[in-house]
Amino acid sequence: MAFKPRIESLELLILRILNTRMELTEEERRNYFNLEKGYQGEVQFDFLTEKLQSNCHILNDLLIESNNKDFQIDSTLIFQEPLYVFEVKYYQGNFIFKPDRLETLSGKIYQNPLDQLKRTKTLLRQLLQNLGYNIPIEGYVVFNNPDFFLYQAPLNEPIIYAPQLKTFMKKLNRKQSKLSIHHNKLAEKLVSLHKVVSPYSKLRAYSFEELRKGLTCSACHSFNVSLCGGKLVCYDCGCEEKIDAAVLRSVDEIKLLFPEMKITTNVVREWCVVIKSQKMIKRILKENYKVMGKKKYTYYV
Repeated sequence: MAFKPRIESLELLILRILNTRMELTEEERRNYFNLEKGYQGEVQFDFLTEKLQSNCHILNDLLIESNNKDFQIDSTLIFQEPLYVFEVKYYQGNFIFKPDRLETLSGKIYQNPLDQLKRTKTLLRQLLQNLGYNIPIEGYVVFNNPDFFLYQAPLNEPIIYAPQLKTFMKKLNRKQSKLSIHHNKLAEKLVSLHKVVSPYSKLRAYSFEELRKGLTCSACHSFNVSLCGGKLVCYDCGCEEKIDAAVLRSVDEIKLLFPEMKITTNVVREWCVVIKSQKMIKRILKENYKVMGKKKYTYYV
C-alpha cells in the first residue's frame, strides 16, 4: 500500500460535476479532459508501483514548496537509495522531440517534460539538503500510453516508454533496499509538506440556480434515471444504486460545489428532483449527518 495514496484533485472532482450540469467553455472542457486523462495515466502507473515487492515507500502526487517555488511530483519512490521521482505523461498519438518542447505532427506544442523533471529534481534536492537529508535522486519521464510514439527522441535521456515499464519494474524489484527510521521520517516529512490548493479561484463563478438539477447515474453520469423499488435505475447503462447512496452522493456534490452552503432538506430535494418525499430526504440526512438548529432552521453537518 502506498505511503501516500493518490486521490482525485478537487479541481477534477468539481469539473467532473460541472461538465454534467452546465455548459463548459472550450478552455474549461479542454482542461477537464486533460485532468481526466492525466489522472488515468497516473493511476495506471500506480498499478505497477503498488505491485513492487522490494522495500520502499510510495508517495503519490506531492505538491511541495522549495525556495518559495512550488513543484509537483507525480510519483516518488523512497528506497534505501536512491530516491526516484517520476513525471508521468499519458500523451496519445505521434509526437516529435525538440530540445525545448514536444510537438505533435499537426503542430501543437507541449512543454518538454524533461525540463519539468530537471526543475523538480533541482528543487527537491535543495529541499532535502535544507532538511538535512543527503540521498541521491534519480528521475524519469514515463510515457505510459501504449498509443504514444516519439519521433527523433534522444537515446541518452531518462525516458521510459510503455513497452519498457515491465522491464523497469523488474529492475526495481531486484533492488536490495533496507529502510530505516531515517527513511520513514523523510516520507512523513514530505507528506506533511504536501500542499492542498483550493481550486475555486481557478474556476469561473457559477451558482446553485444555474446548474442543472437531478440525480445522475453513478456510473455514466446520465440524468436518464428513475426510482424503482428503492433503487435509482439508469436507463442508459443499466446501473442500479440504492436511494440512500444516491442521495448521499448528491449531498457530497453540493458540499463540494458550494462549501459555504448549509445542507437542508429543501436544498437536497431541489438538487435531487426525482425524490419528491421530503420525509425520505429528512430520514436519510438525519441518519447520516449531525442535526443542527431547530424546525425551519434545521440543517445537517
